[in-house]
Amino acid sequence: MPSITANKKRLGYIPIGYKLILTFLIFILLLVSVNFYISHSMYDASMRKQTRVNIQGTLMQIRDNVAYKVDDIVQTSFTLYDDQALIQSIRKKETSYNNYNRMTKVIKPKLESASKAIGLNLRLSVYFHNETIDQKYQIWEKKNKQDFAEQTFDIYHMKHIINKFWYFTLPKERYNVTMLWKQVEEDERDGRISLIRRIVDMQNPLEIEEVGIMRFSVRISELFESVDYTKLGEGSMLSVVDPVGNVVFTSGKAIEEDKQNYLTIEESLPQQNWKIVAQVPLNIIEQEAKRVRTVFIIICILCVVLFTYAGFLISQYFSKRIMKIVSVLNSFREGDLHKRIAYRGKGEFPQIANALNAMGEDIEALINKVYLTQLQKKEAELEMLQSQINPHFLYNTLSSINQLAKFGETEKLQNMVVQLAQFYRLTLNSGKTMIPIAAEVEQAIAYLDIQKVKYGQRMEVSFDIDADIWSYETVKLILQPFIENVLKHAWSGDRIHIRISVMKEGDSVIYRIIDDGLGMKQERIDEIFDPRDDSHMGCGIRNIDQRVKLHYGNEYGVSIFSRVGIGTSVQIRIPARKRNLQGRSKE
Repeated sequence: MPSITANKKRLGYIPIGYKLILTFLIFILLLVSVNFYISHSMYDASMRKQTRVNIQGTLMQIRDNVAYKVDDIVQTSFTLYDDQALIQSIRKKETSYNNYNRMTKVIKPKLESASKAIGLNLRLSVYFHNETIDQKYQIWEKKNKQDFAEQTFDIYHMKHIINKFWYFTLPKERYNVTMLWKQVEEDERDGRISLIRRIVDMQNPLEIEEVGIMRFSVRISELFESVDYTKLGEGSMLSVVDPVGNVVFTSGKAIEEDKQNYLTIEESLPQQNWKIVAQVPLNIIEQEAKRVRTVFIIICILCVVLFTYAGFLISQYFSKRIMKIVSVLNSFREGDLHKRIAYRGKGEFPQIANALNAMGEDIEALINKVYLTQLQKKEAELEMLQSQINPHFLYNTLSSINQLAKFGETEKLQNMVVQLAQFYRLTLNSGKTMIPIAAEVEQAIAYLDIQKVKYGQRMEVSFDIDADIWSYETVKLILQPFIENVLKHAWSGDRIHIRISVMKEGDSVIYRIIDDGLGMKQERIDEIFDPRDDSHMGCGIRNIDQRVKLHYGNEYGVSIFSRVGIGTSVQIRIPARKRNLQGRSKE
Protein backbone atom coordinates (compact mmCIF):
# COMPACT_ATOMS: atom_id res chain seq x y z
CA MET A 1 0.00 0.00 0.00
CA PRO A 2 2.71 2.56 0.80
CA SER A 3 4.44 1.88 -2.53
CA ILE A 4 1.17 2.49 -4.46
CA THR A 5 0.65 5.78 -2.62
CA ALA A 6 4.26 6.80 -3.29
CA ASN A 7 3.87 5.96 -6.99
CA LYS A 8 0.70 8.06 -7.20
CA LYS A 9 2.48 10.96 -5.55
CA ARG A 10 5.43 10.55 -7.89
CA LEU A 11 3.15 10.45 -10.93
CA GLY A 12 1.54 13.73 -9.87
CA TYR A 13 4.89 15.35 -9.11
CA ILE A 14 6.22 17.99 -11.53
CA PRO A 15 9.88 19.00 -11.04
CA ILE A 16 10.59 22.67 -10.38
CA GLY A 17 12.53 22.94 -13.66
CA TYR A 18 9.43 21.97 -15.68
CA LYS A 19 7.27 24.35 -13.66
CA LEU A 20 9.68 27.18 -14.36
CA ILE A 21 9.98 26.47 -18.08
CA LEU A 22 6.20 25.98 -18.45
CA THR A 23 5.52 29.26 -16.65
CA PHE A 24 8.17 31.00 -18.73
CA LEU A 25 6.80 29.45 -21.94
CA ILE A 26 3.22 30.51 -21.17
CA PHE A 27 4.44 34.03 -20.41
CA ILE A 28 6.45 34.10 -23.67
CA LEU A 29 3.52 32.81 -25.75
CA LEU A 30 1.17 35.37 -24.24
CA LEU A 31 3.67 38.19 -24.71
CA VAL A 32 4.56 37.23 -28.28
CA SER A 33 0.90 36.61 -29.21
CA VAL A 34 -0.24 39.98 -27.83
CA ASN A 35 2.72 41.70 -29.46
CA PHE A 36 1.99 39.94 -32.78
CA TYR A 37 -1.69 40.87 -32.63
CA ILE A 38 -1.06 44.54 -31.77
CA SER A 39 1.84 44.94 -34.20
CA HIS A 40 0.01 43.20 -37.02
CA SER A 41 -3.18 45.19 -36.41
CA MET A 42 -1.28 48.47 -36.33
CA TYR A 43 0.71 47.55 -39.41
CA ASP A 44 -2.40 46.38 -41.26
CA ALA A 45 -4.19 49.65 -40.48
CA SER A 46 -1.08 51.63 -41.38
CA MET A 47 -0.63 49.67 -44.60
CA ARG A 48 -4.26 50.22 -45.62
CA LYS A 49 -3.89 53.90 -44.91
CA GLN A 50 -0.61 54.05 -46.80
CA THR A 51 -2.12 52.10 -49.68
CA ARG A 52 -5.02 54.55 -49.84
CA VAL A 53 -2.57 57.46 -49.75
CA ASN A 54 -0.46 55.88 -52.51
CA ILE A 55 -3.51 55.21 -54.66
CA GLN A 56 -4.77 58.73 -53.98
CA GLY A 57 -1.38 60.10 -55.05
CA THR A 58 -1.44 58.01 -58.22
CA LEU A 59 -4.96 59.23 -59.00
CA MET A 60 -3.87 62.82 -58.50
CA GLN A 61 -1.03 62.28 -60.98
CA ILE A 62 -3.47 60.71 -63.46
CA ARG A 63 -5.92 63.55 -62.85
CA ASP A 64 -3.22 66.14 -63.46
CA ASN A 65 -2.13 64.43 -66.70
CA VAL A 66 -5.72 64.25 -67.96
CA ALA A 67 -6.44 67.79 -66.78
CA TYR A 68 -3.33 69.03 -68.58
CA LYS A 69 -4.52 67.64 -71.92
CA VAL A 70 -8.11 68.70 -71.34
CA ASP A 71 -7.01 72.20 -70.36
CA ASP A 72 -4.92 72.42 -73.56
CA ILE A 73 -8.03 71.69 -75.63
CA VAL A 74 -10.15 74.08 -73.57
CA GLN A 75 -7.51 76.81 -73.84
CA THR A 76 -7.37 76.26 -77.60
CA SER A 77 -11.14 76.64 -77.75
CA PHE A 78 -10.80 79.92 -75.84
CA THR A 79 -8.55 81.28 -78.61
CA LEU A 80 -11.46 80.95 -81.02
CA TYR A 81 -14.14 81.83 -78.49
CA ASP A 82 -12.56 85.20 -77.65
CA ASP A 83 -11.25 86.05 -81.11
CA GLN A 84 -13.40 89.12 -82.03
CA ALA A 85 -11.78 89.46 -85.43
CA LEU A 86 -12.79 85.90 -86.27
CA ILE A 87 -16.29 86.45 -84.95
CA GLN A 88 -16.76 89.69 -86.94
CA SER A 89 -15.51 87.92 -90.03
CA ILE A 90 -17.94 85.07 -89.47
CA ARG A 91 -20.90 87.47 -89.09
CA LYS A 92 -20.36 89.23 -92.41
CA LYS A 93 -22.18 88.02 -95.45
CA GLU A 94 -19.60 88.21 -98.15
CA THR A 95 -19.57 87.12 -101.74
CA SER A 96 -17.00 86.21 -104.33
CA TYR A 97 -13.66 87.96 -103.88
CA ASN A 98 -14.30 89.26 -100.34
CA ASN A 99 -15.41 85.82 -99.23
CA TYR A 100 -12.28 84.35 -100.74
CA ASN A 101 -10.12 86.81 -98.82
CA ARG A 102 -12.03 86.09 -95.60
CA MET A 103 -11.58 82.38 -95.99
CA THR A 104 -7.91 82.40 -96.92
CA LYS A 105 -6.74 85.20 -94.66
CA VAL A 106 -8.90 84.87 -91.55
CA ILE A 107 -11.04 81.79 -91.06
CA LYS A 108 -8.86 79.02 -92.45
CA PRO A 109 -5.60 80.20 -90.86
CA LYS A 110 -7.19 80.59 -87.46
CA LEU A 111 -8.89 77.18 -87.63
CA GLU A 112 -5.73 75.52 -88.89
CA SER A 113 -3.72 77.17 -86.10
CA ALA A 114 -6.26 75.97 -83.50
CA SER A 115 -6.24 72.39 -84.83
CA LYS A 116 -2.47 72.21 -84.57
CA ALA A 117 -2.05 74.18 -81.34
CA ILE A 118 -1.63 71.02 -79.26
CA GLY A 119 0.21 67.80 -80.00
CA LEU A 120 -2.91 65.62 -80.10
CA ASN A 121 -4.64 63.89 -82.98
CA LEU A 122 -7.29 66.60 -83.16
CA ARG A 123 -10.25 66.98 -85.49
CA LEU A 124 -11.69 70.48 -85.36
CA SER A 125 -15.19 70.76 -86.79
CA VAL A 126 -16.83 74.24 -87.03
CA TYR A 127 -20.49 74.80 -87.88
CA PHE A 128 -21.52 78.33 -89.04
CA HIS A 129 -24.94 79.93 -89.36
CA ASN A 130 -23.56 82.23 -92.10
CA GLU A 131 -23.94 80.18 -95.26
CA THR A 132 -21.83 82.60 -97.26
CA ILE A 133 -18.82 80.96 -95.66
CA ASP A 134 -17.46 78.21 -97.83
CA GLN A 135 -17.72 74.66 -96.52
CA LYS A 136 -14.61 72.50 -96.36
CA TYR A 137 -14.87 69.04 -94.86
CA GLN A 138 -14.13 65.36 -95.22
CA ILE A 139 -16.61 62.53 -95.06
CA TRP A 140 -15.61 60.98 -91.71
CA GLU A 141 -18.43 58.45 -91.75
CA LYS A 142 -16.48 56.34 -94.18
CA LYS A 143 -14.69 53.41 -92.58
CA ASN A 144 -11.39 54.20 -94.25
CA LYS A 145 -11.35 57.49 -92.35
CA GLN A 146 -11.81 56.14 -88.87
CA ASP A 147 -8.06 55.73 -88.25
CA PHE A 148 -7.06 58.98 -89.94
CA ALA A 149 -4.48 60.54 -87.64
CA GLU A 150 -3.70 63.97 -89.07
CA GLN A 151 -4.59 67.23 -87.33
CA THR A 152 -7.43 68.60 -89.47
CA PHE A 153 -10.25 71.10 -89.42
CA ASP A 154 -13.65 70.98 -91.19
CA ILE A 155 -16.08 73.80 -91.98
CA TYR A 156 -19.80 73.03 -92.12
CA HIS A 157 -23.02 74.96 -92.38
CA MET A 158 -25.44 74.60 -89.45
CA LYS A 159 -27.86 72.63 -91.58
CA HIS A 160 -25.62 69.59 -90.97
CA ILE A 161 -26.45 69.55 -87.26
CA ILE A 162 -29.56 71.70 -86.93
CA ASN A 163 -31.70 68.63 -86.44
CA LYS A 164 -29.19 66.62 -84.36
CA PHE A 165 -30.18 65.69 -80.83
CA TRP A 166 -26.86 66.62 -79.35
CA TYR A 167 -27.22 70.15 -80.69
CA PHE A 168 -30.65 70.56 -79.08
CA THR A 169 -29.33 69.34 -75.71
CA LEU A 170 -26.57 71.94 -75.46
CA PRO A 171 -26.96 73.88 -72.18
CA LYS A 172 -27.99 77.52 -72.19
CA GLU A 173 -25.03 79.76 -72.97
CA ARG A 174 -23.13 81.31 -70.14
CA TYR A 175 -20.33 83.45 -71.36
CA ASN A 176 -16.99 81.72 -71.30
CA VAL A 177 -18.43 78.88 -69.19
CA THR A 178 -20.74 76.72 -71.23
CA MET A 179 -19.04 73.75 -72.85
CA LEU A 180 -19.80 70.04 -73.12
CA TRP A 181 -17.78 66.87 -73.56
CA LYS A 182 -19.76 64.31 -75.49
CA GLN A 183 -19.49 61.60 -78.12
CA VAL A 184 -21.26 62.87 -81.21
CA GLU A 185 -21.25 62.14 -84.92
CA GLU A 186 -18.52 59.58 -85.72
CA ASP A 187 -16.90 59.79 -82.25
CA GLU A 188 -18.33 56.57 -80.85
CA ARG A 189 -17.29 54.60 -83.89
CA ASP A 190 -13.77 56.01 -83.92
CA GLY A 191 -13.24 55.86 -80.18
CA ARG A 192 -13.19 59.63 -79.79
CA ILE A 193 -14.84 62.28 -77.65
CA SER A 194 -15.57 65.91 -78.46
CA LEU A 195 -15.44 69.22 -76.64
CA ILE A 196 -18.46 71.18 -77.91
CA ARG A 197 -18.70 74.99 -77.51
CA ARG A 198 -20.67 77.78 -79.11
CA ILE A 199 -19.11 80.63 -81.04
CA VAL A 200 -20.99 83.72 -79.88
CA ASP A 201 -21.19 87.41 -80.72
CA MET A 202 -21.01 89.64 -77.65
CA GLN A 203 -21.78 92.99 -79.31
CA ASN A 204 -24.94 93.12 -77.22
CA PRO A 205 -24.15 91.49 -73.85
CA LEU A 206 -27.82 91.25 -73.01
CA GLU A 207 -28.51 89.22 -76.11
CA ILE A 208 -25.74 86.73 -76.74
CA GLU A 209 -25.96 85.62 -80.36
CA GLU A 210 -24.79 82.19 -81.50
CA VAL A 211 -22.85 82.48 -84.73
CA GLY A 212 -21.53 78.92 -84.81
CA ILE A 213 -20.54 75.70 -83.05
CA MET A 214 -17.00 74.40 -82.62
CA ARG A 215 -16.25 70.74 -81.88
CA PHE A 216 -12.78 69.54 -80.90
CA SER A 217 -12.74 65.75 -81.40
CA VAL A 218 -9.86 63.86 -79.77
CA ARG A 219 -9.07 60.18 -79.37
CA ILE A 220 -10.24 58.91 -75.97
CA SER A 221 -7.20 56.65 -75.68
CA GLU A 222 -4.95 59.65 -76.30
CA LEU A 223 -6.81 61.98 -73.96
CA PHE A 224 -6.89 59.38 -71.14
CA GLU A 225 -3.56 57.80 -71.94
CA SER A 226 -2.43 58.19 -68.31
CA VAL A 227 -5.58 56.45 -67.04
CA ASP A 228 -3.88 53.03 -66.83
CA TYR A 229 -5.04 50.42 -64.31
CA THR A 230 -1.60 48.78 -64.22
CA LYS A 231 -0.38 51.74 -62.20
CA LEU A 232 -2.59 50.51 -59.35
CA GLY A 233 -1.99 46.79 -59.63
CA GLU A 234 -3.35 43.68 -61.31
CA GLY A 235 -7.11 43.30 -61.03
CA SER A 236 -7.71 47.03 -60.53
CA MET A 237 -10.01 49.19 -62.66
CA LEU A 238 -9.86 52.91 -63.50
CA SER A 239 -12.90 54.73 -64.85
CA VAL A 240 -13.62 58.26 -65.97
CA VAL A 241 -17.25 59.14 -65.18
CA ASP A 242 -19.15 62.19 -66.43
CA PRO A 243 -21.46 64.30 -64.20
CA VAL A 244 -24.53 62.16 -64.97
CA GLY A 245 -22.75 58.92 -64.12
CA ASN A 246 -21.94 57.70 -67.62
CA VAL A 247 -18.61 55.97 -67.99
CA VAL A 248 -16.48 57.93 -70.44
CA PHE A 249 -13.42 55.72 -70.33
CA THR A 250 -12.42 52.48 -68.58
CA SER A 251 -9.04 50.85 -68.05
CA GLY A 252 -9.02 47.31 -66.74
CA LYS A 253 -11.56 44.50 -66.61
CA ALA A 254 -15.08 45.31 -65.56
CA ILE A 255 -15.78 44.41 -61.94
CA GLU A 256 -18.75 42.12 -61.61
CA GLU A 257 -18.01 40.67 -58.19
CA ASP A 258 -19.06 41.97 -54.82
CA LYS A 259 -17.79 45.54 -54.63
CA GLN A 260 -17.24 45.11 -50.92
CA ASN A 261 -14.06 43.24 -51.87
CA TYR A 262 -12.70 46.40 -53.52
CA LEU A 263 -11.31 49.63 -52.21
CA THR A 264 -12.96 52.51 -54.13
CA ILE A 265 -11.27 55.93 -54.33
CA GLU A 266 -12.47 58.92 -56.39
CA GLU A 267 -10.65 61.99 -57.66
CA SER A 268 -12.48 64.90 -59.32
CA LEU A 269 -11.66 66.90 -62.43
CA PRO A 270 -13.37 70.18 -61.41
CA GLN A 271 -13.12 71.94 -64.79
CA GLN A 272 -15.09 69.22 -66.56
CA ASN A 273 -17.06 67.78 -63.60
CA TRP A 274 -15.57 64.39 -64.37
CA LYS A 275 -14.50 61.90 -61.75
CA ILE A 276 -11.68 59.41 -61.94
CA VAL A 277 -12.80 56.34 -60.01
CA ALA A 278 -10.27 53.72 -58.90
CA GLN A 279 -11.38 50.30 -57.73
CA VAL A 280 -8.54 48.28 -56.21
CA PRO A 281 -9.11 44.66 -55.08
CA LEU A 282 -8.49 44.21 -51.41
CA ASN A 283 -6.60 41.00 -52.12
CA ILE A 284 -3.71 43.15 -53.37
CA ILE A 285 -3.56 44.66 -49.90
CA GLU A 286 -4.18 41.22 -48.39
CA GLN A 287 -1.28 39.76 -50.36
CA GLU A 288 1.03 42.37 -48.92
CA ALA A 289 -0.53 41.85 -45.49
CA LYS A 290 -0.05 38.09 -45.89
CA ARG A 291 3.61 38.57 -46.77
CA VAL A 292 4.12 40.84 -43.77
CA ARG A 293 2.10 38.44 -41.59
CA THR A 294 4.40 35.61 -42.65
CA VAL A 295 7.43 37.70 -41.73
CA PHE A 296 5.82 38.55 -38.39
CA ILE A 297 5.05 34.88 -37.71
CA ILE A 298 8.62 33.83 -38.54
CA ILE A 299 9.97 36.54 -36.25
CA CYS A 300 7.55 35.48 -33.49
CA ILE A 301 8.52 31.82 -33.87
CA LEU A 302 12.20 32.74 -33.69
CA CYS A 303 11.50 34.85 -30.60
CA VAL A 304 9.60 31.97 -28.97
CA VAL A 305 12.42 29.53 -29.76
CA LEU A 306 15.14 31.88 -28.53
CA PHE A 307 13.21 32.94 -25.43
CA THR A 308 12.28 29.32 -24.68
CA TYR A 309 15.92 28.28 -24.95
CA ALA A 310 16.93 31.16 -22.69
CA GLY A 311 14.14 30.21 -20.28
CA PHE A 312 15.30 26.59 -20.35
CA LEU A 313 18.84 27.63 -19.43
CA ILE A 314 17.55 29.91 -16.66
CA SER A 315 15.18 27.25 -15.31
CA GLN A 316 17.98 24.68 -15.41
CA TYR A 317 20.24 27.08 -13.52
CA PHE A 318 17.70 27.54 -10.74
CA SER A 319 16.21 24.03 -10.77
CA LYS A 320 19.62 22.39 -10.31
CA ARG A 321 20.20 24.42 -7.19
CA ILE A 322 16.68 23.81 -5.91
CA MET A 323 16.93 20.08 -6.65
CA LYS A 324 20.19 19.94 -4.69
CA ILE A 325 18.35 21.45 -1.74
CA VAL A 326 15.46 18.97 -2.22
CA SER A 327 17.96 16.10 -2.44
CA VAL A 328 19.56 17.12 0.85
CA LEU A 329 16.13 17.43 2.48
CA ASN A 330 15.17 13.96 1.21
CA SER A 331 18.45 12.61 2.60
CA PHE A 332 17.66 14.23 5.95
CA ARG A 333 14.19 12.66 5.86
CA GLU A 334 15.70 9.24 5.14
CA GLY A 335 18.10 9.63 8.07
CA ASP A 336 21.28 10.59 6.20
CA LEU A 337 22.30 13.79 7.97
CA HIS A 338 25.85 13.87 6.60
CA LYS A 339 24.92 15.35 3.19
CA ARG A 340 25.87 19.01 2.67
CA ILE A 341 25.54 21.74 0.01
CA ALA A 342 28.23 24.25 -0.97
CA TYR A 343 27.18 27.43 -2.85
CA ARG A 344 29.42 30.42 -3.36
CA GLY A 345 28.33 34.03 -3.24
CA LYS A 346 25.98 36.11 -1.15
CA GLY A 347 22.66 35.32 -2.86
CA GLU A 348 19.62 33.51 -1.54
CA PHE A 349 20.86 30.03 -2.47
CA PRO A 350 24.11 30.28 -0.47
CA GLN A 351 22.09 31.56 2.51
CA ILE A 352 19.63 28.65 2.21
CA ALA A 353 22.54 26.18 1.82
CA ASN A 354 24.29 27.53 4.92
CA ALA A 355 21.08 27.41 6.94
CA LEU A 356 20.34 23.87 5.71
CA ASN A 357 23.86 22.68 6.52
CA ALA A 358 23.62 24.19 9.99
CA MET A 359 20.20 22.60 10.49
CA GLY A 360 21.57 19.20 9.43
CA GLU A 361 24.43 19.50 11.88
CA ASP A 362 22.07 20.53 14.69
CA ILE A 363 19.62 17.74 13.93
CA GLU A 364 22.43 15.19 13.68
CA ALA A 365 23.84 16.31 17.02
CA LEU A 366 20.38 16.21 18.60
CA ILE A 367 19.61 12.76 17.16
CA ASN A 368 22.95 11.43 18.31
CA LYS A 369 22.27 12.81 21.76
CA VAL A 370 18.77 11.30 21.87
CA TYR A 371 20.06 8.07 20.33
CA LEU A 372 22.80 7.70 22.93
CA THR A 373 20.36 8.53 25.69
CA GLN A 374 17.91 5.90 24.45
CA LEU A 375 20.70 3.40 23.95
CA GLN A 376 22.02 3.99 27.45
CA LYS A 377 18.49 3.67 28.77
CA LYS A 378 18.02 0.32 27.03
CA GLU A 379 21.39 -0.91 28.18
CA ALA A 380 20.47 0.11 31.71
CA GLU A 381 17.18 -1.80 31.34
CA LEU A 382 19.14 -4.78 30.02
CA GLU A 383 21.54 -4.61 32.96
CA MET A 384 18.59 -4.41 35.34
CA LEU A 385 16.99 -7.36 33.55
CA GLN A 386 20.24 -9.29 33.86
CA SER A 387 20.48 -8.35 37.51
CA GLN A 388 16.98 -9.79 37.94
CA ILE A 389 17.65 -12.91 35.87
CA ASN A 390 21.15 -13.79 37.01
CA PRO A 391 20.44 -14.17 40.77
CA HIS A 392 17.44 -16.37 40.01
CA PHE A 393 19.40 -18.33 37.45
CA LEU A 394 22.38 -18.53 39.81
CA TYR A 395 20.14 -19.72 42.69
CA ASN A 396 18.63 -22.49 40.53
CA THR A 397 22.04 -23.53 39.23
CA LEU A 398 23.59 -23.64 42.72
CA SER A 399 20.59 -25.67 43.89
CA SER A 400 21.27 -28.13 41.07
CA ILE A 401 24.97 -28.23 42.05
CA ASN A 402 23.94 -28.99 45.65
CA GLN A 403 21.78 -31.90 44.49
CA LEU A 404 24.63 -33.28 42.39
CA ALA A 405 26.97 -33.04 45.38
CA LYS A 406 24.51 -34.91 47.58
CA PHE A 407 24.26 -37.73 45.10
CA GLY A 408 28.00 -37.80 44.53
CA GLU A 409 27.80 -37.11 40.81
CA THR A 410 31.18 -35.47 40.79
CA GLU A 411 31.68 -35.41 37.02
CA LYS A 412 28.35 -33.68 36.39
CA LEU A 413 29.03 -31.38 39.32
CA GLN A 414 32.37 -30.40 37.87
CA ASN A 415 30.93 -29.90 34.39
CA MET A 416 28.10 -27.66 35.70
CA VAL A 417 30.53 -25.50 37.68
CA VAL A 418 32.71 -25.07 34.57
CA GLN A 419 29.68 -24.16 32.39
CA LEU A 420 28.42 -21.73 35.04
CA ALA A 421 31.81 -19.99 35.18
CA GLN A 422 31.97 -19.82 31.38
CA PHE A 423 28.44 -18.44 31.17
CA TYR A 424 29.19 -15.59 33.55
CA ARG A 425 32.50 -14.91 31.89
CA LEU A 426 30.77 -14.56 28.53
CA THR A 427 27.87 -12.63 30.04
CA LEU A 428 30.07 -10.03 31.72
CA ASN A 429 32.42 -9.80 28.65
CA SER A 430 34.56 -7.11 30.31
CA GLY A 431 31.60 -4.68 30.12
CA LYS A 432 31.49 -4.63 26.27
CA THR A 433 28.20 -4.20 24.39
CA MET A 434 29.39 -5.47 20.99
CA ILE A 435 30.84 -9.00 20.98
CA PRO A 436 31.75 -11.54 18.28
CA ILE A 437 28.88 -13.71 17.09
CA ALA A 438 30.94 -16.70 18.13
CA ALA A 439 30.90 -15.43 21.76
CA GLU A 440 27.12 -14.93 21.62
CA VAL A 441 26.62 -18.48 20.31
CA GLU A 442 29.10 -19.83 22.87
CA GLN A 443 27.20 -18.14 25.70
CA ALA A 444 23.95 -19.68 24.45
CA ILE A 445 25.65 -23.12 24.35
CA ALA A 446 26.98 -22.65 27.91
CA TYR A 447 23.49 -21.73 29.10
CA LEU A 448 21.98 -24.77 27.35
CA ASP A 449 24.64 -27.10 28.77
CA ILE A 450 23.71 -25.96 32.27
CA GLN A 451 20.01 -26.51 31.51
CA LYS A 452 20.71 -29.98 30.09
CA VAL A 453 21.95 -31.03 33.53
CA LYS A 454 18.57 -29.94 34.90
CA TYR A 455 16.28 -31.29 32.16
CA GLY A 456 18.33 -34.19 30.90
CA GLN A 457 16.77 -36.15 28.05
CA ARG A 458 13.60 -34.07 28.15
CA MET A 459 15.33 -31.23 26.30
CA GLU A 460 16.78 -31.74 22.83
CA VAL A 461 18.85 -28.99 21.18
CA SER A 462 20.24 -28.76 17.62
CA PHE A 463 22.39 -26.10 16.04
CA ASP A 464 22.64 -24.90 12.43
CA ILE A 465 25.52 -22.40 12.31
CA ASP A 466 26.87 -20.85 9.09
CA ALA A 467 30.69 -20.99 9.13
CA ASP A 468 30.86 -17.58 7.35
CA ILE A 469 29.40 -15.66 10.30
CA TRP A 470 32.37 -15.99 12.71
CA SER A 471 34.06 -12.83 11.45
CA TYR A 472 31.02 -10.66 12.25
CA GLU A 473 29.99 -8.96 15.50
CA THR A 474 26.66 -8.59 17.29
CA VAL A 475 24.97 -6.87 20.20
CA LYS A 476 25.45 -9.12 23.20
CA LEU A 477 22.79 -11.16 25.03
CA ILE A 478 20.15 -11.51 22.32
CA LEU A 479 20.03 -15.33 22.06
CA GLN A 480 19.97 -16.44 25.74
CA PRO A 481 16.78 -14.52 26.75
CA PHE A 482 14.78 -16.22 23.96
CA ILE A 483 16.15 -19.68 24.90
CA GLU A 484 15.25 -19.00 28.50
CA ASN A 485 11.78 -17.85 27.40
CA VAL A 486 11.28 -21.18 25.56
CA LEU A 487 12.27 -23.19 28.65
CA LYS A 488 9.92 -21.15 30.86
CA HIS A 489 6.77 -20.89 28.74
CA ALA A 490 6.87 -23.23 25.73
CA TRP A 491 6.59 -26.70 27.37
CA SER A 492 3.80 -28.80 25.91
CA GLY A 493 4.19 -32.23 27.52
CA ASP A 494 7.36 -33.58 29.08
CA ARG A 495 9.70 -33.05 26.12
CA ILE A 496 10.76 -30.06 23.98
CA HIS A 497 13.04 -29.61 20.98
CA ILE A 498 14.91 -26.35 20.37
CA ARG A 499 16.65 -25.56 17.08
CA ILE A 500 19.09 -22.61 16.94
CA SER A 501 20.12 -21.29 13.53
CA VAL A 502 22.58 -18.51 12.69
CA MET A 503 22.88 -17.73 8.98
CA LYS A 504 24.16 -14.92 6.74
CA GLU A 505 21.53 -13.90 4.21
CA GLY A 506 22.62 -11.10 1.88
CA ASP A 507 23.82 -8.17 3.96
CA SER A 508 22.16 -9.47 7.15
CA VAL A 509 22.81 -12.04 9.86
CA ILE A 510 19.68 -13.96 10.88
CA TYR A 511 19.24 -15.65 14.30
CA ARG A 512 16.40 -18.13 14.54
CA ILE A 513 15.18 -19.86 17.75
CA ILE A 514 12.62 -22.50 16.78
CA ASP A 515 10.73 -24.75 19.20
CA ASP A 516 7.98 -27.34 18.93
CA GLY A 517 6.29 -26.20 22.09
CA LEU A 518 2.96 -24.73 23.11
CA GLY A 519 2.89 -21.79 20.67
CA MET A 520 0.88 -18.60 21.09
CA LYS A 521 -1.88 -16.61 19.43
CA GLN A 522 -1.22 -13.64 17.14
CA GLU A 523 -2.98 -11.35 19.62
CA ARG A 524 -0.37 -12.20 22.22
CA ILE A 525 2.46 -11.53 19.74
CA ASP A 526 0.94 -8.11 18.98
CA GLU A 527 0.76 -7.36 22.72
CA ILE A 528 4.45 -8.21 23.13
CA PHE A 529 5.49 -5.64 20.52
CA ASP A 530 2.93 -2.99 21.57
CA PRO A 531 4.85 -0.22 23.39
CA ARG A 532 1.60 0.80 25.14
CA ASP A 533 1.41 -2.59 26.92
CA ASP A 534 2.15 -1.92 30.61
CA SER A 535 2.37 -5.58 31.62
CA HIS A 536 5.80 -7.07 32.38
CA MET A 537 5.12 -10.13 30.22
CA GLY A 538 7.25 -9.97 27.08
CA CYS A 539 9.12 -6.86 28.20
CA GLY A 540 12.43 -8.70 27.69
CA ILE A 541 11.57 -9.49 24.05
CA ARG A 542 10.41 -5.92 23.46
CA ASN A 543 13.61 -4.57 25.02
CA ILE A 544 15.80 -6.72 22.78
CA ASP A 545 13.84 -5.61 19.70
CA GLN A 546 14.26 -1.95 20.67
CA ARG A 547 17.97 -2.40 21.45
CA VAL A 548 18.57 -3.91 18.01
CA LYS A 549 16.63 -1.09 16.32
CA LEU A 550 18.51 1.56 18.28
CA HIS A 551 21.86 0.05 17.30
CA TYR A 552 21.13 -0.79 13.69
CA GLY A 553 17.93 0.98 12.51
CA ASN A 554 14.22 0.24 12.16
CA GLU A 555 14.69 -2.26 9.31
CA TYR A 556 16.31 -4.63 11.82
CA GLY A 557 14.91 -6.27 14.97
CA VAL A 558 12.82 -9.18 16.24
CA SER A 559 9.89 -10.93 14.51
CA ILE A 560 7.85 -13.86 15.83
CA PHE A 561 5.78 -16.44 13.99
CA SER A 562 3.78 -18.93 16.06
CA ARG A 563 0.96 -21.43 15.79
CA VAL A 564 -0.87 -22.75 18.86
CA GLY A 565 -0.02 -26.43 19.42
CA ILE A 566 2.69 -26.42 16.74
CA GLY A 567 5.44 -24.18 18.02
CA THR A 568 7.13 -20.80 17.70
CA SER A 569 9.84 -19.37 15.46
CA VAL A 570 11.67 -16.25 16.63
CA GLN A 571 13.82 -14.38 14.11
CA ILE A 572 16.38 -11.71 14.99
CA ARG A 573 17.82 -9.71 12.06
CA ILE A 574 20.99 -7.65 12.42
CA PRO A 575 23.35 -6.21 9.75
CA ALA A 576 26.40 -8.24 8.79
CA ARG A 577 29.23 -6.07 10.13
CA LYS A 578 32.84 -7.17 10.38
CA ARG A 579 34.50 -7.22 13.79
CA ASN A 580 36.72 -4.31 14.84
CA LEU A 581 39.98 -6.06 15.59
CA GLN A 582 41.24 -3.16 17.75
CA GLY A 583 38.33 -3.73 20.09
CA ARG A 584 35.55 -1.42 21.15
CA SER A 585 34.93 0.33 24.40
CA LYS A 586 31.60 0.03 26.09
CA GLU A 587 29.03 2.36 24.57
